[in-house]
Amino acid sequence: MRDRPSRFAILAAYAAIYFVWGSTYLGIRFTVETMPPFLSGGLRFLAAGAALFAWAWLRGAERPTFAGWLNAAKLASIMILLGYGGVMWAEQVVPSGIAALIISVEPLWFFVLDWLVFRSARPRLKEWAGLALGFAGTLYLAFGEGGASFEAVPGYRIGTFVIFISTLAWVFGSLLSRKTRIADSTLLGTGMQMLAGGIFLTASGLALGEGSRFLLSQITLKSWLALAYLSVFGSIVAFTAFVWLLKFEPASRVSTHAFVNPVVAVFLGWILGGEQITSRMLVAAVVIVFSVTLITLSKTEDEVRPQG
Repeated sequence: MRDRPSRFAILAAYAAIYFVWGSTYLGIRFTVETMPPFLSGGLRFLAAGAALFAWAWLRGAERPTFAGWLNAAKLASIMILLGYGGVMWAEQVVPSGIAALIISVEPLWFFVLDWLVFRSARPRLKEWAGLALGFAGTLYLAFGEGGASFEAVPGYRIGTFVIFISTLAWVFGSLLSRKTRIADSTLLGTGMQMLAGGIFLTASGLALGEGSRFLLSQITLKSWLALAYLSVFGSIVAFTAFVWLLKFEPASRVSTHAFVNPVVAVFLGWILGGEQITSRMLVAAVVIVFSVTLITLSKTEDEVRPQG
């Protein structure tokens, strides 16, 4: 049984996944402006993974095992390659605020997959209502008529679909990670997972011909700074906080970062990225946030209801 961390540590970890992750959508957009998505993602996770691995090693963590590396590769292929990789690819055409809004359906996937695949409690009526609203809001955001200021961008709709699938991969991997042992040390295990993910992303980028597009002379300082920000704050700080929180907090509660992130992402995209805030985005945001609020409140009712 793990000792319960301090309240301050828990709140600090939530702050990281709420606000730091909310800012990474704009960081991804700035990165892929002049860098190919998979190779830049590979650099991000290789750098962050190497730093965490070295830090854990210097702190006296245990020696990695072959089984641990296999588990790290399994989770990395789902969460980092399919989850992060899909989002980075899609943000070549999908604005960061819209990407974050689509990803805000993750809490819905947590409930459904936890029930159907990992055999948790069956969702209640209020949770099903939230699920239906979440899907409706996401579909309206991606395919609805009116206010479609980004519809003319080639690949926009396929990009939104890829992000939607990426949320499934991320949630499935997150739930699977609760019962998958990589290492006793959270830092070491996270570093191993990032290294594996970086290798997968790099190999995918090379297989897709991104090597010919990775031209140092054409990469802007803004893209390099964004990549550094993603490596340090998005991966080392926020990703580690997320993995750590899953060890102590219910997955459904940890997943609430997905409806704080869009508010941060839309605001930063508007202020720093010159992105538009359309009426359709606002309507979709209200519907999606209301849907996940229904689910969260329902879960809270279950937690506080007297047993017996």
